[in-house]
Amino acid sequence: MNDLKILGSEEWCRFDDLGIPAIKARVDSGAKTSSIQASKIKIFNKGLEEWVRFEVNPVQDNRSISLLCQAKLVDVRNVKSSQGIAEERPVIRTSVSIAGKSYEIDLTLANRDTMEYRMLLGREAMNDRFLVNPSESFIQGDITEEQLEQKYKPYTTEKKGLRIGLLASNPNLYSNKRIIEAGEMRGHKVVFLNVEHVYMKLDASTPEIRYRGGNILDKFDAVIPRIKPAVTFYGCALLRQFDTLGVYCLNSADSIGRSRDKLFASQMFSKNDIHIPTTGFAKSPMDTKDLIRMVSGAPLIIKLLESTQGKGVVLAETNKAAESVINAFKSVQTNILVQEFIKEANGHDIRCFVVNGKVVASMQRTAQKGEFRANIHQGGAASKVKITPEERKLAIKSAKVFNLDVAGVDLIRSNKGPLLLEVNSSPGLEGIENTTGKDIANVMIETIERKLKYKH
Repeated sequence: MNDLKILGSEEWCRFDDLGIPAIKARVDSGAKTSSIQASKIKIFNKGLEEWVRFEVNPVQDNRSISLLCQAKLVDVRNVKSSQGIAEERPVIRTSVSIAGKSYEIDLTLANRDTMEYRMLLGREAMNDRFLVNPSESFIQGDITEEQLEQKYKPYTTEKKGLRIGLLASNPNLYSNKRIIEAGEMRGHKVVFLNVEHVYMKLDASTPEIRYRGGNILDKFDAVIPRIKPAVTFYGCALLRQFDTLGVYCLNSADSIGRSRDKLFASQMFSKNDIHIPTTGFAKSPMDTKDLIRMVSGAPLIIKLLESTQGKGVVLAETNKAAESVINAFKSVQTNILVQEFIKEANGHDIRCFVVNGKVVASMQRTAQKGEFRANIHQGGAASKVKITPEERKLAIKSAKVFNLDVAGVDLIRSNKGPLLLEVNSSPGLEGIENTTGKDIANVMIETIERKLKYKH
């Protein structure tokens, strides 16, 4: 016991066989097997053996450093993540250097993009080798940012690429950070532009867009709009101005504006033979009873036209309750939609993420107990799901109705087949990337490259 070295709650590791000079690991005796962040995992044959090829981004919050690794595959294990999602993970055996000595350990390859650490050191790797003092960190030596930069200098290349503006409100949101990371990893300059700090000059000869302090924004190749509902009008005005200046916008102002008008969107779906739950809209309180009958009576859904992420959506379980809610909204001049409740969906819906006319990822969302609407923003759960060809076709067609290059399309399974709930022109990335392990931010940047015919 006296010969065992002490580890802190976090330590630096080195993998010479994989070409990883330094990676910060969380030391976790509660986990059996160690794991490392890996993406683009591909199993292949090397002679009579199975090997696995994968990419590692060893530095947290820095996707511009990407190392291509390969190792012999020793197992594929079913592992349950911290979110409770079970998935199959490849396992490799490789040499790790910790505290000046090297040991062979098993590593599962996992998507740890949302985790604070790119690696987890489990108890199998520590047995008969180390003790853990969780109150200390880097007992075996720390690495400064300057030292880390020096270690990875050979893997860092000079960036020459597109100049992309991210038009949004909060630079700290997961989706916005991921888009910036993905763009920079592909060699582009991505600049965050706060919607409310951008303004414009309207002039026939010299139209301009300026940023806080008078900086003229005239060097952008593309703009990615992630406009929150509260600033839709102003954000769309800015996108039209960018379009006037010849800047490509990943989702146009017209596409965003039309998709956010729920009544107009429902009419567009009907016009294009896209099936939705039966929906009603009326102005006069005198028509409330017939409005309720029109959507097959209670239980039914009442939606504010401006609702987003499940807010402003009410389930009325009786006709009397429905009348009260509808008339209350009408009395304050608030526009609402009344919609058929799909009981057989049982609190589930499906989010399809459509990019450039293709479904690149999909997940099933399950409502929190006691809730009727599946919404991970309000405590619901998400899981991987395999969509049917009919659902895929419906998702693609729904995004195409508004000419959206990027869209989150929400579907629901009913006894009548898949029905469309809504199309979101600024879908979040966190839930679907975490659930599916897909690098959707990268797909969005690749779409801009294809649209602009950019070649690395």
